[in-house]
Amino acid sequence: MEKFAIIKTGGKQYQVQEGLELRVEKLEHEPGKSVTFDEVLLTFNKGELTIGTPHVEHMKVEAEVVKHIKGEKLIVFKYKPKKHERKKKGHRQPYTLVKITKIGDKIEKQEKGEQVKKVIRKQPAKKSKTI
Repeated sequence: MEKFAIIKTGGKQYQVQEGLELRVEKLEHEPGKSVTFDEVLLTFNKGELTIGTPHVEHMKVEAEVVKHIKGEKLIVFKYKPKKHERKKKGHRQPYTLVKITKIGDKIEKQEKGEQVKKVIRKQPAKKSKTI
């Protein structure tokens, strides 16, 4: 592997590389649209390893939404013994299938037309001790 990254989305971490199709928790994007993952935890590029604390600053991973899918059906069965109380339900978790297009592009620090705001902190005046 020449180039890969570890990203965080939907409360889970995934190791990704360009061209990989990945099933992640459902995203609110339409199929064919682009998605940017900003929470990059680690990148590896041509022998150089960058570990974030907790995220690698100014890095992103771009992906394209392929389609929305559902997982396999799980049966949820609840009962109380000796009471003839039974409930049977099924559940299919929704997922989004994404294809990774780019890894490791720098995020621009300053967008066009925006100015960087400087925060100035004033030092509190030192109190003199009286004896």
